[in-house]
Amino acid sequence: MVDYHKLLLGLLPVFVLAHFVHHLLTAIPVPLLPMIRNEFFLDYTQSGLVISAFSLAYGIGQLPAGWLSDRIGSRVLLTIGISGVAVAGLLVGISENYAMILVFLALMGLLGGGYHPAAPPIISSLVDQKNRGQALGLHMIGGSASYFIAPIIATVIAVRWGWRGSFICLALPTIAFGFVLYVLLSRHERVHTGERGSRGVGGGAPAEIVSLRPLISFIVLSTFTGAVFISIISFIPLYVVDKLHVAEETAGALLGIIYSAGLWVGPLAGYLSDRLGRVPMMVTICFVGGPVTYLIHLAPYGWGLFALLLAIGIIMYVRMPVTESFIVGQTTPSNRSTILGIYYFGAMEGGGVLTPVMGYLIDRLGFSSSFLIAAISLIVVTLVCSLGLWGSRDR
Repeated sequence: MVDYHKLLLGLLPVFVLAHFVHHLLTAIPVPLLPMIRNEFFLDYTQSGLVISAFSLAYGIGQLPAGWLSDRIGSRVLLTIGISGVAVAGLLVGISENYAMILVFLALMGLLGGGYHPAAPPIISSLVDQKNRGQALGLHMIGGSASYFIAPIIATVIAVRWGWRGSFICLALPTIAFGFVLYVLLSRHERVHTGERGSRGVGGGAPAEIVSLRPLISFIVLSTFTGAVFISIISFIPLYVVDKLHVAEETAGALLGIIYSAGLWVGPLAGYLSDRLGRVPMMVTICFVGGPVTYLIHLAPYGWGLFALLLAIGIIMYVRMPVTESFIVGQTTPSNRSTILGIYYFGAMEGGGVLTPVMGYLIDRLGFSSSFLIAAISLIVVTLVCSLGLWGSRDR
């Protein structure tokens, strides 16, 4: 039975909002990429580096952040993960050249690394173990709402004040919210004197790592799938501009279709994973990801393309809460944030590496062959990791 009182009251809605604010700045480099590309006359490879500068640094930031969260608590890391991102985004907005953009996007990634390893253990501690997946799915609403709304807001602002204005306008309220969250978490810690941030909270009975094989297989499958889709999504605006001749502003706003899935898929995926199991859900959606990736270049502009973009969003937002739930269920409170940091490191670093690789392939082979290579890779990795997950215990 779902305890909606625990799900909808207390700190959980605050974390949904925090997740939304955390991604306001991280959600806009891709939709603004056509404008940045045109200003600095970038090719596809250089355009991919704009995205990977953030993604690589964001991934690197997850490792020390997860380790620190397990040892000093999460309040400071969560604050830096929100306000720090906004300060770096402000610097991106006042950048004068291509090199400065890369540097400040990398800084944004490093400062933003503290949020995700620290948040899921706290959220899991707010509900019973049987509702863990749904709580983490509800948390996904915040991030997906940001990726749905922020590109629209950013493109509207960019029409009036350029892409720099989008970074500056979204950075200012984000800085303020980070300090508000710090105060709220301080009060929570004083009330619950037995908790220090995320230390010692586990969302149910402490779980030992039963076997490294399924944990590694699950993380590899999830991070590789996420990385492939990050690289694909990064070039969607350029694809529809260059191949389908869509306006730049419309191309950026199309990403909202992908991220709209998180408004409802996350909670549903978490609910189903609590009842059907996390392993079968993950394997299923990763297999589906291959054909979806390949079909993108075959769809004309219109409902067919929109449906495929929505399918990408569904796959991404099923993957996230299911993976977090699986990791929380397979680890102990003392190493939970560290393992989550490794997971996010893999996803972000994979995306950061594959995005310029995808740009390189597109420059030389075109979109069609590049998407085919990505689709085949997804299917092969899913098959291999499925063998590692065979017979694993799903908590």
